[in-house]
Amino acid sequence: MKRTLLLSSVALAVLFASCKKNNDRTAQITYPDMAEASDPALLFEASNGVKVYNGGFGSAVAADPNAPDVFYLLTDRGPNAEGATSDIKIFGKADFTPQIGKFRLKDGKLVLEQTIMLKNALGQNLNGLPNPVGSGSTGETAIDLTGKTLSPSIDGIDSEGLVRASDGSFWISDEYGPHILHVDANGRTIERINPFGNGTGGRSIPAVFAKRKANRGMEGLAITPDGKTLVGIMQSPMSNPSAAAATNSVVLRILTFDIATAATKQYVYLMENPSLTGVSEILAVNATTFLTLERDGGYGGAASSPATFKKVFKIDLSGATEISDPANSANGKLFSGKTAEELKDQTGLSTAGIVPVSKSLVLDLLKDLPAVYPHDKAEGLALINGNILVISNDDDFGVIPGPGGTFAQKILPFTKAVDKNRLYFVKVKL
Repeated sequence: MKRTLLLSSVALAVLFASCKKNNDRTAQITYPDMAEASDPALLFEASNGVKVYNGGFGSAVAADPNAPDVFYLLTDRGPNAEGATSDIKIFGKADFTPQIGKFRLKDGKLVLEQTIMLKNALGQNLNGLPNPVGSGSTGETAIDLTGKTLSPSIDGIDSEGLVRASDGSFWISDEYGPHILHVDANGRTIERINPFGNGTGGRSIPAVFAKRKANRGMEGLAITPDGKTLVGIMQSPMSNPSAAAATNSVVLRILTFDIATAATKQYVYLMENPSLTGVSEILAVNATTFLTLERDGGYGGAASSPATFKKVFKIDLSGATEISDPANSANGKLFSGKTAEELKDQTGLSTAGIVPVSKSLVLDLLKDLPAVYPHDKAEGLALINGNILVISNDDDFGVIPGPGGTFAQKILPFTKAVDKNRLYFVKVKL
């Protein structure tokens, strides 16, 4: 008995020392107002001389709880441009693999230490190509820079939301299916969940989520602090039952997914106005309280047509109406014959007896930062020590669509420099 107690005391001492070491490391780190990715690699140079960088990280950010100077940033499907018509997408690098970058904060810069390629269950690299019909298709036709048509891919993912689980694995949400992907620490798929019933593992999310607007899928993903529940949010109102029927709607859906049981719940989130690009991220504060990032598509500090709306809100699910459909129908639960999206706004919700999640302003990126926020795409959120909010931007690989299906350099109007991935650190009161 005495020997057991001695070992337990030693184990406790080691644990205490470890915790103290982590706390000391956190206390020693002074986070800058902003940190920029240092020397992003050149992915390729387009035929017109435009440089495409990798870069591309910042669609989401996740902090490492064991290393306060480490952050994981996510790319989307890769550099692409508009084709001759809106349903054609030109993929600058057709074999691009969506990936997670492990960055370390060092001397005020973000240094890329590791790249984790996303892979399917067989260990083969995923890609950013559109999915086949019936498996998350957006209706887009993909072509490469030579004009060759690219086949849809079941392994395609447009990754947008990222959380890191306590075991070092990652959960990712995307805009295609939408899909929710679980990968191990090396990026290999453990499970893929979608509304079509053809994911790996046999689990699914409600069928209504297949009504997502093309390229406006599950943009944000969170995990509750106990690690038991995923919480995803759609970027825009879904085309439910059709795009026309949801015109001018500000009704977005929040989905909760119990990781152990696959049980789901749905809630209504009201976007501030229908002109916005939508919600880019959701972040858990506790089991019912979350932060959301809502924005327009303008550039901060631009001389003409500047951004006017990039805000972080605190929301609470505890008093909201649960709107799941027990029958799991294609349009979800109806209210006097209408979908939630057709109710449009607060007035329509009140008539149907639906209470949306509560919502209050936490941070205005265009007013509350110590310097001008120059980006168009604020897309990721993380929280450190419960009061330091971390915000990432999507730099679009340093390019934007150019004329005639080409790329143009993405120059920030305020800085006159190529957009790069940055993290902004802001103290907030929650």
